[in-house]
Amino acid sequence: MQTACLFKGPYVSKYQSFSPPFLSPPHRGVLITPKSRPRTSTTSGKTFVIRAMPDSSSSSPEIDNNGALRKFKLNESSFLASLMPKKEIGADRFIEAHPEFDGRGVVIAIFDSGVDPAAAGLQVTSDGKPKVLDVIDCTGSGDIDTSTVVKADANNCIRGASGASLIINPSWSNPSGDWHVGYKLVYELLTDTLITRLKKERKKKWDEKNQETIAVAVKQLEEFDKKQTKVDELVSKRTREDLQDRVDYLKKQSDSYEDKGPVIDAVVWHDGKVWRVALDTQSLEDDPKCGKLADFVPLTNFKIERKYGVFSKLDACTFVTNVYNEGNILSIVTDSSPHGTHVAGIATAFHPQEPLLNGVAPGAQVVSCKIGDSRLGSMETGTGLTRALIAVVEHKCDLINMSYGESTMFPNYGRFVELVDEVVNKYRVVFVSSAGNNGPALTTVGAPGGTSTSIIGVGAYVSPAMAAGAHALVEAPSEGLEYTWSSRGPTADGDLGVYVSAPGGAVAPVPTWTLQRRMLMNGTSMSSPCACGGVALVISAMKAEGIRVSPYSVRKALENTCAPIGCLPEDKLSNGEGLIQIDKAFEYAKKAADLPCVWYKITITQAGKTTASTLRGIYLREASYCHQSTEWTVQVEPQFHEGASNLEQLVPFEECIELHSTGKDKDVVKAPEFLLLTYNGRSFNVVVDPTKLSDGLHYFEVYGIDCKAPWRGPLFRIPITITKPKILTARPPLITFPGLSFQPGHIVRKYIEVPYGATWVEATMRTSGFDTSRRFYIDVVQLSPLRRPIKWESVAIFSSPSTKSFTFSVEAGRTMELAIAQFWSSGIGSQETAVVEFEIAFHGINLSRSEVILDGSEAPVRIEAQALLSSEKLIPIAKLNKIRVPYRPVDVKMSALSADRDRLPNGKQILALTLTYKFKLEEGADVKPQIPLLNNRIYDNKFESQFYMISDSNKRVYAMGDVYPESAKLPKGEYNLQLHLRHENVQYLEKLKQLVLFIERKLDKEAVQLSFYTQPDGPVTGSGSFKSSTLDPGSKEAFYVGPPTKDKIPKNSGEGSVLVGAISYGKPSAEVTDQGNDPEKNPVSYQISYRVPPTKVDEDKGKSSNSSKASTKSVSERLEEEVRDTKIKVLGSLKQGTEDERAEWKKLSVSLKAEYPKYSPLLAKILEGLVSQEVEDKVHHYEEIIGAANEVVESIDRDELARLLSMKGDPEEEEFEKTRKKMESRVEQLVEALYQKGLALVELASLKGEMAALAANLGAEVVDKPTTTTTTADGDLFEETFKELQKWADKKSPKYKTLVIIREKHSGRLGTALKVIGEMMEEEGDPPQKKVYEERICLLDEIGWGHLVTYEKQWMLLRFPPNLPLF
Repeated sequence: MQTACLFKGPYVSKYQSFSPPFLSPPHRGVLITPKSRPRTSTTSGKTFVIRAMPDSSSSSPEIDNNGALRKFKLNESSFLASLMPKKEIGADRFIEAHPEFDGRGVVIAIFDSGVDPAAAGLQVTSDGKPKVLDVIDCTGSGDIDTSTVVKADANNCIRGASGASLIINPSWSNPSGDWHVGYKLVYELLTDTLITRLKKERKKKWDEKNQETIAVAVKQLEEFDKKQTKVDELVSKRTREDLQDRVDYLKKQSDSYEDKGPVIDAVVWHDGKVWRVALDTQSLEDDPKCGKLADFVPLTNFKIERKYGVFSKLDACTFVTNVYNEGNILSIVTDSSPHGTHVAGIATAFHPQEPLLNGVAPGAQVVSCKIGDSRLGSMETGTGLTRALIAVVEHKCDLINMSYGESTMFPNYGRFVELVDEVVNKYRVVFVSSAGNNGPALTTVGAPGGTSTSIIGVGAYVSPAMAAGAHALVEAPSEGLEYTWSSRGPTADGDLGVYVSAPGGAVAPVPTWTLQRRMLMNGTSMSSPCACGGVALVISAMKAEGIRVSPYSVRKALENTCAPIGCLPEDKLSNGEGLIQIDKAFEYAKKAADLPCVWYKITITQAGKTTASTLRGIYLREASYCHQSTEWTVQVEPQFHEGASNLEQLVPFEECIELHSTGKDKDVVKAPEFLLLTYNGRSFNVVVDPTKLSDGLHYFEVYGIDCKAPWRGPLFRIPITITKPKILTARPPLITFPGLSFQPGHIVRKYIEVPYGATWVEATMRTSGFDTSRRFYIDVVQLSPLRRPIKWESVAIFSSPSTKSFTFSVEAGRTMELAIAQFWSSGIGSQETAVVEFEIAFHGINLSRSEVILDGSEAPVRIEAQALLSSEKLIPIAKLNKIRVPYRPVDVKMSALSADRDRLPNGKQILALTLTYKFKLEEGADVKPQIPLLNNRIYDNKFESQFYMISDSNKRVYAMGDVYPESAKLPKGEYNLQLHLRHENVQYLEKLKQLVLFIERKLDKEAVQLSFYTQPDGPVTGSGSFKSSTLDPGSKEAFYVGPPTKDKIPKNSGEGSVLVGAISYGKPSAEVTDQGNDPEKNPVSYQISYRVPPTKVDEDKGKSSNSSKASTKSVSERLEEEVRDTKIKVLGSLKQGTEDERAEWKKLSVSLKAEYPKYSPLLAKILEGLVSQEVEDKVHHYEEIIGAANEVVESIDRDELARLLSMKGDPEEEEFEKTRKKMESRVEQLVEALYQKGLALVELASLKGEMAALAANLGAEVVDKPTTTTTTADGDLFEETFKELQKWADKKSPKYKTLVIIREKHSGRLGTALKVIGEMMEEEGDPPQKKVYEERICLLDEIGWGHLVTYEKQWMLLRFPPNLPLF
C-alpha cells in the first residue's frame, strides 16, 4: 500500500547533530514524533555554492560581510551569541540602533505546548512589565469538573471529591459558603518525561517501605516457626499459612506495582470579587505536614494576578489555574512538553544579566495558548486551535507564533484556515508558523504554516556561527544553509510554501521541571519564533513611530528585504525569499507608511479547463504538462482589511503594474508587460512552454512592480515550478545515476516518470570515496489528486563505503522525485567527497482489481494479473488480520458550550454533539475506533473538532483520542464510547446524529490466511490450489482468492462485521525485503475485506413442541403452573422503594408462600426481594434474610438433588437435559441461599457486638478474645452454613470466595483473606466489583500496611471514578 506523507505535532527535528556537554538530550516530552520522520530542506539537484548571511555590522574580524568564515574562532561572547542567534536576521543591529524598539508594546500569542511562567527569562520584559500576560489551556486536558458543591461543617471541614476530609482555612473569604470540589490524577497533567522521573523516585521510596514491611512479615514467620515444634494441629497450620500468605502478598506487590500517580483535591470558591482555587497536594509529599489544603496560598485566574504554583519540590512543575462556567470547571494549566517554553524564550526571553542570551524581542509580552493536548502526548486538537484564536482576539494580540503542523490533503483549506483568515484580515494579527521538518524533497511543507495564504511559513536556516557554537561541530560550514530536514515548497497548488527563513536552532529557556534552565533544540519550530520575534521588533518600532500596523504591510516589508540564500532560482523553494532582515524590513515599513494596506490575492486556473478548484501558483510536475505549452489565467485581487472605507480607500485604489518574469530563457514564461489594477481586480494570461527545458527542476516567477514606486519591490508573485521528468523507454526500465558527488548539506534531485505498469521500485545505493561516517536522507515523493503527498523516506548511515538496498511502492504514470541529501553536518571536518551511485529498477504487477471484496458467500473472487515491464514472480498472499464492527449511537445529546471559552469572535456560540456508542468484548483485545468521515484530518477538515473516550460501566476511562485514533488494550467487558464533535453550525451537527463508527479489533491468533485457486469451485472442492507462477512481459494470468472457511471466521463476528486485511502479489528480491507470509511487509499491498454473512439458522429453532415427547400433565395442571409462575414474576417486578411498596410486596409474598409453601423458586424470589430492601431496622432485616434463606434450603431435598446430579445420561435426550437444567437451577438457588445466610449472620453478629465471639468460634489465634460473655450460636451457625456451601458451590465462584474471605478475616487470618481476594480479582469478569477492592483496602489497613493502603486508594479513583472526565 502506498502511504501518504504524514507528520504531526511540534516541528522539532529529532535528528540532533550535537551533544553539548552542558545540555541534556531532548526529552520525550520535547519531541512529538511524527508518523514519518521530521526532515529538513534542501535545494536543487545541481551543484551550487550557497551564500546566505546578510551584511553585518559586527566588528569581529573573523566574519566577513556575507557571513562566511575566514578564520572562524569563537570567543565567549560570540559563543553565547550563537546559542540564541540574532545577528543572522539583523536583530542585534536593530536593537543596538533602536534600544526602545525591542518588542515593547507587542503581544505575541504562543500556540504551542504551553509556556512555563517560572522559566528563566520569562518573568518580566526589558521595560519591567509582566512577560506572560496569560496562560491558557485551550485543549481542556487540564479541566476538572468542580460542579459538585459542598458546605463546610462546624470544624471548617469539607469532603473532597476524592473522598478525603479537607480542612478549610478560616481566613478564606467565601460569602456564599459554597465550596466547589473536584479532583485530578496528577499524572494526567504532566509530561511523559516528568512522569518517568517521578515514577522512578516514587518507586524507590515505595520499595524501601515495602522491603521494610516484608522484613517484618518474614520475621513474624520465623518467630512463629521457632515457637512451633509441630504444625499438624489445624489452627497452627492455618496460622502459619496466613503468615506465609502475607509474605507472598508483599513480594507479589513489588512485581505488580504500577504507579498511576498521586491524587490532588481541588477546591474552588468565590471570595466576593474573584474565583479562588486551592489544592490539597498531600499525596505528593513525603512529609504529612506538607501539602495541606489549608496551607495553600489561593490562586485565581492567571491573567488577574499572574501568580502560579508548584505541585511539589520533587516534581518542580509549575502550574496556573483558570476558573470557568461559574466555578463549575477548573482548568489546571501545565505544559505538555518543554517545546512551548523554548519557543516563547526564542521570541521574547529577557535575561538582564545575560543579554547575549536574550530572545529576539525581549520587550514583547506573551499570551500562552496551549494547543498541545496532554491526553494525546502533546498532539494539537481542533478544540485547542479554535480556543486559541478566540483568546488572540480577546487579548488583542499583535502576533501569533505556531510551531506545530502536519501534512495535508488540501492546501489553504479547512475550518482552522477559515478562522485564521478572519483573525488576520479582520483583526490585523500577523500569523507566523513553521514550514515543517519533512524535507529535503519538494512539496513537503506542512499545514498550516507552509500551506495557508494568511500565514507566513518559515524555513530553518543554520549559520556557521550556530554550527560552531550551538551545535559544537569540529568545523563550521563555510556558508550558511538551510537545514537538511527543513520542509520545501511548493505546495500542491503551486504556492511557494516556504516564504522566508530564519535560524532554526537555539539554546532557550525550558520549564523548571526539566531541572535545567536552558536546552538546545532545532527545527522549524525554532525558526518560526525567531522570525516572529523579528516581526515583533518591526511592529514595536512601527507602533512607536505611529505607523499603522497591518499584517499585509508587515509581510511585504519582511519578504521584500530578505537576504537571498543560494544563487539559483529554485533555491526559493527551500529558503523562500531568503533570510529575514529586521533593520531593513523596518526601513521598508517606514517608507511605505503612507501607502494603502493591501494584500494581493492570486488565483490561477488553466485557460480553457473547467475545474472547481483554483491554484495559487503554477506547478508543472507531470510529464504531460512538461512536454507542451500551456496557458494560465491569473486573477489578481487587491484585498483590504475588513472595514476599509469605500470612498476613501477602495474607489481611489489604482496601480499601474509592470510585470516581469525571471529566468534566462524568456521563451519559457511569457506574460503581459503592464497591468492596470483597481479594487475589483484584474486578470491576465501567462503562457508556460517547458518543452525546451532540460530534465530536472526549474523555477520561474512572474511578479508585479509598482511603476510609480519600484522601490517597493514585487507587490505579488506567481511561482512557477517545473519538474520535468526523465522518461524511461528501455525495458526492463532501469536507470542509474552514477558519480553523484556529495559534500555536507548537498542535495541531488532527480525526476522520473514512473512507467505505466510499475508498482514498486527496487533501489540500490553504493557509496565510495570517504573515510568518516556519512548520513544520507533519501526521499521519494509523488503527488496524486485528493491525497496527501505520497512519500517514502529513509535515513541511510554509511560507516564506511558500502551498498544498501531499498524497496518502496510507486504510482504508475506520475512523476517521482528522488531527493538524496547528505545531512548538513555529516562529514564536516573531512575533506573527502562522498560519491554515490544510485540505481533504480521499476517492477510491477497490474491487476484487474486493486481492492478485493469478498461478499460473504462461498464464491471466490477472480483476479487477473499482468506484468507489463519485465518478468515477475507472482506469489499471492492474503491475510485477514482485523475485524471492523459498525455501530450507530445509542444516545445523542446536543448542547451549547460555555461562552467563557467557546464563543467565536463573530459572536457565534460553538455547539457540541455528543454521541454515545456501546460495544462488548467477549475477551480482551486491542481495539481502535474508526470514523471514516472525520479521521486523519485536522487542518484540512471543515469540522472544528472531534474527541472520543472509551470507558467501562464503572466510568473508568481506558482510551482517549481524536483525529488519529490509536489502538488500546481493553479487557473483556462492556464499554461506552463517547464521541464529542464541535461546530457552530447546528445543521452540520444534525446530519451527524446517526454517524457510523467502526470498532476495529486486531485478530492476532485468529488471523485468517486465505487460499488461492485455479478453479471457481476450489473453495468447496479443495482442488486446484494456486501457489505461484511467473508472469512474462505482456502476458496475463488469472486465479481465484477464496473466502475464509466458516470454521476460520473469528467467534463473535456478527452479521455486518467486516474482516479486513491485506493482499500482495509480487515477490521483490530477497535482498530488499523479508516478507514471509505477511502481505503488509510487501512494498505493495492492497486492502482485502470479507463481509461476515448471517449466522446459520439454529436447527433446534422452530421445532414444534409437538415433536417432543407428549406432556404427561393435564391442561389444568399446566395452566396452574403457568399461573403460579406468572404470580412469581409479578412479585419479582414489584418495587420496594417506599414503606407502602414494601408493604404491598410483603402482603403478596405472604399470600404466595401460603399458596405454594415449599416451592423453591418462589422462596428464592422472596429471598432475593428481601436482600434488595433498604430498611432502617437492620437487625430485624438480617434476621428475616436468615429465615428466608433457611426456607429455601429446607425446600430443597439435598439428598435427592445429589443423586440426580450424579446420574449420567444422554445430553441429546430432551427429558434428561430438562432434568439436568432443573437440578442446576436448584443448586444455584441453594448456593444463593447459603451465601446470603452467611453474609446476614456476619452482619447480624456485627450489629449485636458479637464479632469477637464469632471469631473465637472460628478458631482464631490472632484476634483478641471477647471481653463479654456472649452466645456462640451465630459462630456455630456461620461455620455450619459455610461447610454446607462448600458441598455445593464452585470453589472458584465469587460467592464462595466471598464467604472464605469473611471467614478468614474474622479468624484473624488476614494474609489468607488477601490471597483469596487476589484470586477473585484475577478470575472475576469485567467490570470489577468496587466492594471487593474496598474490602482489600480494609484488610490492608487492619494489618497496618499503610503504604499499600495509600497505593490502593489512589487506584480506586482510577478504577471507580465518580464521573467521566470532561471533554
